Amino acid sequence: MTKFSRIELRTTDAEAARAFYSSVLGHDRAVIWPLHEQALARGAKPHWLGQLEVPDLDLANAQFIARGASPLGPIRPTHDAGRVAVLRDPGGAIVALLTPPPASTVRDPGVVWHVLNTNESERAKANYCELFGWSLATELDLGAQGTFQQFAWQPGGDSVGVIGDIAGRPGVHPHWLFFLEVEALEPALSATRAAGGLALDPITLPNGTRACACDDPQGAAFGLLQRP
Repeated sequence: MTKFSRIELRTTDAEAARAFYSSVLGHDRAVIWPLHEQALARGAKPHWLGQLEVPDLDLANAQFIARGASPLGPIRPTHDAGRVAVLRDPGGAIVALLTPPPASTVRDPGVVWHVLNTNESERAKANYCELFGWSLATELDLGAQGTFQQFAWQPGGDSVGVIGDIAGRPGVHPHWLFFLEVEALEPALSATRAAGGLALDPITLPNGTRACACDDPQGAAFGLLQRP
């Protein structure tokens, strides 16, 4: 089963980001790294990077590139002796493929929902399902927000996120948006705004879940989610 096994923040001010997310989430489990100088030179902005764990990194990387993904540098070692490849998928979103070390220990920042905003939703559905074994579930109609395709990590599994077409949504760029769970949404939104972050108006999903898309003070997009 291929899923996101690591989701880490790359940012321009790691210490400030740690303080920010600790105040918003009420814990310090988020893994935060300084954005690499080479990435900054290419114009990269602070972002949360999702890393999909694959059994054969070289093969998966080659297959994704053959389908139109663009490598953002060579395959490189991780800090704990794993290997990672960072790519821009065919729809424009940045994602990574990962082979972790045998005894990998990963801190979970509390990501509970995964949203792919893409310019090519049909191509994205085919790529992620055929390459990684994901399964499409029912569509999710959010009214003015649009209709999104739910997906699961494997056939018969629970929905873990959605794929959305950003055509007609000005100001939304292709990216993976990761929603972090909080016990109470309103205090977390207040903490976000008080620290200099941005938060859109919350939406309520059909099952009662409340969610809100945000930017942290350095400009990295993230989401907050409160289960019913």
